[in-house]
Amino acid sequence: MFLLSAAIVWTAVAAEPTRACIADDGSKTGVCRAEAPKSGARGPRNVLGDALETCSTAPLTGFYRNGRCDTGADDRGVHVVCAEMTAAFLSFSKRRGNDLVTPAPQYRFPGLEPGQKWCLCAARYAEAARANVAPPVDMRATHAVALKTVSMETLQRFTRRADARSSSQTEGRGSNP
Repeated sequence: MFLLSAAIVWTAVAAEPTRACIADDGSKTGVCRAEAPKSGARGPRNVLGDALETCSTAPLTGFYRNGRCDTGADDRGVHVVCAEMTAAFLSFSKRRGNDLVTPAPQYRFPGLEPGQKWCLCAARYAEAARANVAPPVDMRATHAVALKTVSMETLQRFTRRADARSSSQTEGRGSNP
């Protein structure tokens, strides 16, 4: 049943610019609206409404190990938040039972170091944000599905500096193409 519902969520979010939002405390806050996809745009969208960009190819990240935070029915962890690792987050994640430092070749996982970007599980990212140890997020490489678990406000609070400039410039343009 979970796999079917995950597929429905992914399909709905990919096609619709409107989705339910979750507040930092876990309560539903109504409807969250991302920018409508640009005309003629296809494929996965990021949280800004644009085409999903690559998160990292060195190390090669993503549930499908394609460098992007793509998701689908088989991605039970919903690995959709592109973030730049910090020592504080890596330590937090290890204390929570998810060691992201030690390589696990059987999963094509190289082990991570501060400064590297990786597609994180949306729920772990939300947990880290509540603990104030969330790593900087790359909004252009974070899948729109993340907004089902992490509020746009939280993502903006932890946005990488370069992305914050890009996001504020996008917001200032209004809705004209």
